[in-house]
Amino acid sequence: MRSVCLTLPTDRECVTTLRLLGEEAAYAVGHFDVEVHLLVLDSSAPETRAAHRAALGRLALPPRVRVHHFDEEEQRAFLRQALAATDSPKTELLLDLMLPSEPSYGACTNRAFLLSLALGCVSVHRRDSDSRYQEHDGEKVFPIHHELRALGARAADLIGDVDECDLTPREAARTVSLVGASFVGPPSVDIAEIAALDPEAYHDVVSLWAPADATEEERRALVAESFLGAGNAAFEGDHALLTRVDPMRVDMCNIAFQDVHARVPLPPATNTIGSDYFLLHLVHHAGLPGVLHNRHIVNYYTGERRTDSGFLAYQTRFVKFLLSMAHLHPAYAALARTGSDLLLDDGTVDAERVAAIVRRAAVVDPAENLDRLDRVGDAYRRLGGRYADFADRLRPSRESWPAEARSDMEDYALLIDIWPALVAGARRAGPPGPHAAQEEI
Repeated sequence: MRSVCLTLPTDRECVTTLRLLGEEAAYAVGHFDVEVHLLVLDSSAPETRAAHRAALGRLALPPRVRVHHFDEEEQRAFLRQALAATDSPKTELLLDLMLPSEPSYGACTNRAFLLSLALGCVSVHRRDSDSRYQEHDGEKVFPIHHELRALGARAADLIGDVDECDLTPREAARTVSLVGASFVGPPSVDIAEIAALDPEAYHDVVSLWAPADATEEERRALVAESFLGAGNAAFEGDHALLTRVDPMRVDMCNIAFQDVHARVPLPPATNTIGSDYFLLHLVHHAGLPGVLHNRHIVNYYTGERRTDSGFLAYQTRFVKFLLSMAHLHPAYAALARTGSDLLLDDGTVDAERVAAIVRRAAVVDPAENLDRLDRVGDAYRRLGGRYADFADRLRPSRESWPAEARSDMEDYALLIDIWPALVAGARRAGPPGPHAAQEEI
């Protein structure tokens, strides 16, 4: 029997989502020969954490589902143990990259990776707190159905169990490392208001996440499909494609990895949306097989984003995402050029080669990001209101934010370097102690 980790990182109230996550875990053990570790990494306020702890305690789950709910103090203690085994002189920097004081989509998922490995899990299945499951004929449509059918199998052995396959024979001989789908509902990036106010400003801003050398036609095509997921189509029946999964067709709220997450972490950049998608590009360009299915998650927005503070925080993360692309696009291009040479002889990812690519991509002409900031500022001033106010806030950050984008890539390369030792340390340390036994159900 294999152990798998169904995980949810959160920093906000999500009692309903936790209940639904418990239902997905129960579905998994009811349909597959697995043990599920339901792992909740909780960075929310104390009162909210207490509500989450109580909600998890009320779940009526089968014996092979084990619940783990760790606050940041417990996560930090675990990370210190894992880092101690690395003998790195940069322990405090690495601890900050793994558990920063500011929100980081990559860092919270990296902690889930390490804790899943400490729990002895072979795969990690990630969900988000602001999502729900689709239903069909009165039953919830759980993505873990496809994930557990495919992860870890030789792709060629699955061809008769999927609807389509477009892998080459060489690719099909490799192990499935990724299974994912997208979402339905509102766009994944909450900027629809910009499109409603001024479609031209929306194009100007969204097109900034294209590569610097993209043509206008390529930019328009990117804008047309960006952040829309699978649209609003209702689930009517399963479809699974065995393929090199296109990163544009999946979302990190609906993803599962096997092995690759033990080789390479995600970028730990703070206050930057999209910082957790690097592995999707790595798996795709390396030619590792995956399954793209259609059990899409239902996305929704929380009310916090509509507040003034929420708006400011979200726009900051969006603009920093645009700046990160000055470094990520060269990295993705290098991954594409390297192709299957990203893999070692045993078919696993060559982390040293990936780190070298990331390190080179940290060095770019800062003029590209200065131009991005100027263009965002111009578009937001045309929008007026709080967008214009945000544009004024960009001026003092004109030098610091591009420098932070470069520093983020340098930090990422360092984290990739230390990752094998950190994984080994996590496995030796095991999961956090005080609450782990109390919260196993």
